This record gives sequence, structure tokens and C-alpha cells, in this order.
Amino acid sequence: MFIVIGLGNPGAEYQGTRHNAGFDFVDRLARKTGIEVSKKKFKGLFGEGFYRGEKLILVKPQTYMNRSGESAAELLQFYKPDPEDFLVVYDDVALRPGAVRLRERGSAGGHNGMKSIIACLGTQDFPRLRIGVGGARGSLVSHVLGKLNPEDVKAYDEAMALALLALDTLLSEDISLAMSRVNASGKPPKQKEPTATEASGASKAAKGAQGEPCGEETP
Repeated sequence: MFIVIGLGNPGAEYQGTRHNAGFDFVDRLARKTGIEVSKKKFKGLFGEGFYRGEKLILVKPQTYMNRSGESAAELLQFYKPDPEDFLVVYDDVALRPGAVRLRERGSAGGHNGMKSIIACLGTQDFPRLRIGVGGARGSLVSHVLGKLNPEDVKAYDEAMALALLALDTLLSEDISLAMSRVNASGKPPKQKEPTATEASGASKAAKGAQGEPCGEETP
């Protein structure tokens, strides 16, 4: 059994935004594997099937980004996988469009969805796959909640293809080989540091959770 959790924000207004790269990855993987991700379960949209001879579970948390850990914790407490048997996929502004990074463990790196998951699981020792969406030229919130520039779409699609290759390699071989195949896809670009106001955010979809990350969902 292998579990893929793709992060994003629910709702039509967030479809196609940079912050929903994790959702996009799960959607593309679902089309590739024929798995329907539509059942409401574990505070998310859930689907399961078989791929490469292994049971594959796909989940898109519906709690908004800053409460992603609530969904992930319920899911993982139910299935109790080993850390190497699940993967979290999400966007990264520190990577250019077209780049991906697969890691066995690490910090949240400023990503609110990952902050929530790490807080709810009580560990950062689990694999994660980051999809590059490029750095913000102005407001960080507007950037992540905005859609890709037309000139970045081709590179973004290439990153998604690399991300799918990473998962295939991880399932058929191991994470070390998967990292060696995809992590050379580009170096992080230099980017303007966001102001304190930009970093705090103007929307529940992008701002950090108030209070405990695993508490009641904020409005």
C-alpha cells in the first residue's frame, strides 16, 4: 500500500492556482491510474485502486491549506503506514516552474500546509515532493493564489511529468533512485523576500492557522 496526499485549497476559485499544485498532481495521477478521487473521507476527497501491482490511495484534503494536517492525521492514523509508504505533494515558491524536489524528510520550509501536517503528525520524518511554481515578484499571497503565467505553463507541465516519474520510480525501485532522477531539474531562483504583511497573508487559504494547527477549522 502507498498513500499520496496532495495539498491545495478546495473550491472553484482556487482551481488552477499555484498553491493547488498538490491537488493538480493528484488529479493527473488519478487520470493516469484510473482511480476516481471523489469519495468524502478523512476530511478530504479520497480514492483508491491498484497501480503497478500495489494498492494506491489518493487524497486531497478539503480543510484549506493551513489545516491540511487534520486530514492527513486522520488518514494516517487509520491506515498506519510506515513513513516510507506515503508521500506529501505541494507547491514551492523557492523552485522555478519546471523544477521538482523529492526529499525523505525535512522542515516545512515556510509552507503552511506542511507546517500543519508536521504539527499534527508530531514528526517531519516522512517523504515529500515539491513542485516548483516560481518566486513572487510582489505579494506572496497574490502569487500563490494566482494562476501560472502563460510562459510558465510548459515548464510546469514538465515538472508534473517529472513528479509522476518520481512516483513511478519510488514505487518500482526506491526513493534514492527517484531523487537522483528528478532532483537535478533546476536550482532554486533568487527571490524577493516578502514583507511581514505579505507573509501573514490576506486569505484563509494562504495565511497560517490561528491557534493550534490541529484544532477546529478557522472560518
